[in-house]
Amino acid sequence: MAADSVTVIGFWGSPFALRVKWALELKGIQYQYVEEDLRNKSALLLQYNPVYKKVPVLVHQGKPVAESLVILEYIDETWKQNPLLPNDPFEKAKARFWSRFVDEKCVPAVIATFSKGGKEQQKAAEEARENLKTLESGLEGKRYFGGEKIGFADVAIGWLGCWVRLVEEIVGINLIDPMSMAKLNSWFDDFLEHPIIKECMPPSDKLMEHNKAFHKVLSSSST
Repeated sequence: MAADSVTVIGFWGSPFALRVKWALELKGIQYQYVEEDLRNKSALLLQYNPVYKKVPVLVHQGKPVAESLVILEYIDETWKQNPLLPNDPFEKAKARFWSRFVDEKCVPAVIATFSKGGKEQQKAAEEARENLKTLESGLEGKRYFGGEKIGFADVAIGWLGCWVRLVEEIVGINLIDPMSMAKLNSWFDDFLEHPIIKECMPPSDKLMEHNKAFHKVLSSSST
């Protein structure tokens, strides 16, 4: 690995690795991508992320940075072109807030909807809907969370539009109502159709197959 290189260690089906690829692509940064086998973790991954032992990891000039939101900030601070975070401290704080809100509130509720059954699943689905409706308020009538162009929060959150719809189809429960969450639904569509964003997305049929298999494993382990 060259000293001045930029390398991303990721997994094709990881939305968190996708965040990192999106950020680098939006900034026009050349990088090497290393696909990780999560069932047989490589020595490279364990070397560069010995604490969490998971993807993604960004390796820049031989130095590893782990955890996707931390990596996004590192990328934005290191390469100044096409900034993701706004200059205004308040707007910057809001971008960080909504990014963490998704990871801490929306993601656990969606995962619970995906992995639970019965009353637990219904409760998780209701919580997911409430959190997604709260997330919608962060758009504040703007095209993107970043305003008129894609910003930090958009990159951090945008994958959710695809994965929530996969969950909806697999478990047969609606989470994003196009009527009551029209702004959020429209934003997801707009974001995922952006040429750079779309180019990085894994094939939808491959994602569906992967997540159906994962759901089957979760379902069998809970019975």
